[in-house]
Amino acid sequence: MSDLNGLLEPGSLVRHPTEPDWGIGQVQSKIGGRITVNFREVGKVVIDGSRIGLLPVFED
Repeated sequence: MSDLNGLLEPGSLVRHPTEPDWGIGQVQSKIGGRITVNFREVGKVVIDGSRIGLLPVFED
């Protein structure tokens, strides 16, 4: 897995690779390996970036 999480910053749009029903999320914060994302369908989720590679979204 390539580490695209390293490119993420607050405001980045992402999708969770195994939870497509969560919709697009916006990165709220990234502290160490913990990435807090606010997903449209499920709200705020804290992701362990060392275990999950979020997928960047390049659209609104």
